[in-house]
Amino acid sequence: MTVYQDLNNKLDELIVYRNLLQDEIIQKLLQIINDPTNRSFVFDYTAKLIAQAEALGLSGNLFKNYLCYLIAQDENTFSQLTEQSNGQIGPSLMNAVIHDMGIIHDLLHFDFTELLPQHLLENYIPTDTNRNPEIVSLNMQLPSQVLQQSPPNEMAELLLQYYTSYGYGPMASFRAFRWQDESGLTGIRHFDPITLTDIVGYEHQKSTLIANTEAFINKKPANNVLLIGARGTGKSSSVKALANTYFSRGLRLVEITKQQMCHLPKIMEILRRRAGKRFIIFLDDLSFEEFEVEYKFLKSVIEGGVEAKPDNVLIYATSNRRHLIKETWSDRNGDSDEIHRFDSVHEKISLSDRFGITITYLAPNQEEYLQIIEELARKNQLDLSPAQLKQEAIRWELSHSGRSGRTAQQFIHYMLGQ
Repeated sequence: MTVYQDLNNKLDELIVYRNLLQDEIIQKLLQIINDPTNRSFVFDYTAKLIAQAEALGLSGNLFKNYLCYLIAQDENTFSQLTEQSNGQIGPSLMNAVIHDMGIIHDLLHFDFTELLPQHLLENYIPTDTNRNPEIVSLNMQLPSQVLQQSPPNEMAELLLQYYTSYGYGPMASFRAFRWQDESGLTGIRHFDPITLTDIVGYEHQKSTLIANTEAFINKKPANNVLLIGARGTGKSSSVKALANTYFSRGLRLVEITKQQMCHLPKIMEILRRRAGKRFIIFLDDLSFEEFEVEYKFLKSVIEGGVEAKPDNVLIYATSNRRHLIKETWSDRNGDSDEIHRFDSVHEKISLSDRFGITITYLAPNQEEYLQIIEELARKNQLDLSPAQLKQEAIRWELSHSGRSGRTAQQFIHYMLGQ
């Protein structure tokens, strides 16, 4: 039996990671192992591997990094139970994983020099290194450890830690998701990299948001949050920054639109099955006109429906309206035709009442606005004297839509462009 046949037979003994054998590139590699003389197999494999490297942003030894990518993404009994149980895996399952890691260890360190064009597949540099930043980050965390000459039991332990922290599949690769009616949860490939330190001011608001989110991540009681206030003050940015801050601790953001609220029960059921992760459903710029009834789905999900909201899900919403649903003077003055008019008033304010925490972001006064300008100018190394910076910032504010963090950021962008 040749070394190639021996490797082929070993791969056929995979148990937990048997899904790897269904991957197109792995199948091409098996064709090469079975028939080393067929050069068309070699170049077909090389072409597909390079295409995946460019699509995913993989670099270095392409086969090894691609194999680690497959392992990290693989949805199997081990990855599922590790995430769900927070790493509490039975010894028998762990032994099966160690068995597979012995086979994968041999595959990772097999010498393919005689079979493959290594000069094309070693030390590879993709055209766009930022094409998929989440997957690039993922492949910096796992292969650097797995690719070392670690014994199978240590490789299994590394994967246990990895799945516990990041999960598997898209949940391990993306900080945030959007809901697509056709395909379900879809990872946001180029998510806003903003952090909480990028949001100048609003320290009390941020500390309240952080405290509630950390309680949620630590599986302590936490509340749904409504962030209200003036436009451009950082409400949405604060929520997005949480996904970047707590990604490694299992927090993921799921953004849905007002029109998609009818899918909330289905989304909740999907998230309930990923019990090892904590999810914030993000509703941005939320408000309803009187004729819009989608808010009833949200009320039912938050509190009041027959099915309880999953323990691993919270809802964070931003709005410029305190009560979310448009109110009219006729509601309060009794000018409408409705007999029980106070029932209508209570119906309209009951939605915002179901958020346990309301955080208000007020528009900054001039002193606070100039402090934001100064901090952003310092971070962006804008070379202006304090007097000139203040003069230009006030002039910008007067010719634009008032004072806000957004206006301040737009001013800094303008000055940098000059």
